[in-house]
Amino acid sequence: MASVSGSLQPSLYRDIPREDWARLAKGMDQPLTEQEIVQIRGLGDRLDVNEVRDVYLPISRLLSAWARGTRQIGGEVADFLGEEQPRIPFVVGVAGSVAVGKSTVARLLRELMSRWGDTPRVELVTTDGFLYPNAELERRGLMGRKGFPESYDRRALVDFVTRVKSGAREVRAPFYSHVKYDIMPDASVVVRSPDVLIVEGLNVLQPPPAPNDVAVSDLFDFSVFVDADSAHIEEWFIGRFLKLREGAFSNPASYFNVYQHLSDEEAIATARGIWNEINLPNLTSNVEPTKHRGTLVLRKGAEHAVERVLLRKL
Repeated sequence: MASVSGSLQPSLYRDIPREDWARLAKGMDQPLTEQEIVQIRGLGDRLDVNEVRDVYLPISRLLSAWARGTRQIGGEVADFLGEEQPRIPFVVGVAGSVAVGKSTVARLLRELMSRWGDTPRVELVTTDGFLYPNAELERRGLMGRKGFPESYDRRALVDFVTRVKSGAREVRAPFYSHVKYDIMPDASVVVRSPDVLIVEGLNVLQPPPAPNDVAVSDLFDFSVFVDADSAHIEEWFIGRFLKLREGAFSNPASYFNVYQHLSDEEAIATARGIWNEINLPNLTSNVEPTKHRGTLVLRKGAEHAVERVLLRKL
């Protein structure tokens, strides 16, 4: 079996080529239509029916079985203690760089897991809602570091996931507008007693900042890291920027409307500058070093397709 790529320790992971992983889908029905896949697919991503069947359908089945097994262990512990078994949601973290496709992965897993009988109620929350409002970022001098770990209200995120995992009937998270590029004070995301909560974001696998602190990753039952070479991600980021310039940036209400009238050459130069000044340093210093904390690592190739699946050994 091939060695594990990147900085991962080969002894900690099963390194499974895509063709071997795809065999696990044999006998599983494809639950999503092409239309549904198009709606799930992120801008610039190349997700198709084959990718869903070969890669993500087996992952969703594994996650559903993992959730069932976790509940069974919880029941055995409750029986041992002579207590009534609490209903504890199964929490999945999805991490990775800007433009690597982690949002698509999170949305896809939400749809696929909800089709399995063990996990019918699946909620998804992104950590964008836990960014500090722009006014606070400006006050702290962090506007140019939006997306770096220090730009998030870490304690609010940990509190949110703790409350969901403790069984609270209804928990609200802040709502982030990608049009306004800011937190919307009069809106929220409501999570109501899910079987599974998926938490997606750049830095969800960050370790705690201090020995006595709790990291949000401490509350995960399973985590997925979406991985690719930084040179490939850079090209995906630039391609996505160009598509946004043609679409979302044309909205007069968009924070990024100022980029609408850039020429192709200017847009590419602007996107590459943003990548080199913000996204690449964040990937190198903060996101990439957390890869080894993932239970599952999806290694993508230049064409945005998963080439290898790395599963941590139990």
